[in-house]
Amino acid sequence: MDSEDNQKSKPFKICNNSREIRKGIVASSLDDLTSKVQEKLELVNDNNFTVVLEADGTEIDDEEYFATLEPNTSLMVLADNQKWSPPYPKCDFSRDQVDDARGGELAGLVGRLKTNLCHLSLLGGPELELLSDMDPDSLADLTYPDKIFLDQLKEASGRFLSEKRQAQDAMDLLRLYQEKEAAESEAN
Repeated sequence: MDSEDNQKSKPFKICNNSREIRKGIVASSLDDLTSKVQEKLELVNDNNFTVVLEADGTEIDDEEYFATLEPNTSLMVLADNQKWSPPYPKCDFSRDQVDDARGGELAGLVGRLKTNLCHLSLLGGPELELLSDMDPDSLADLTYPDKIFLDQLKEASGRFLSEKRQAQDAMDLLRLYQEKEAAESEAN
């Protein structure tokens, strides 16, 4: 590499889709970056990947945009079937504050809902139960400074859980009615 290439080279932080593997790369062009990504993340057999900004998922697909990136920009590498997702807050709970594994699950769940609240209506019973049983004060102190959001999330989860249970009860009743009708028609 000559001194002119060295001046254009910039350091980048790269990670995989799960953000579990993180590496540093110095690259002078998008082609240089993609070849080094293949080396560092061992994607040698897979040329079908996309490089995006870790912060917001913006795809880096041309040299002009690559040239605008600041040194030490965090990038994410996505395989052809992967999609970008925002980072979920990490939370260290002590056993006194929240039950073991459920605490991490709760923090991740709240983090996902904080980024897209629409998913609340799609949650199943166990997740809604976890949210409706949470203690907003313990989460507000540890990870989420917005206690009002946590209180409203707990209340909305309780409502959705109640509605799901009522709907399930209605479905069970309807199923029993249909079974009774079928049994009576077979008897006649």
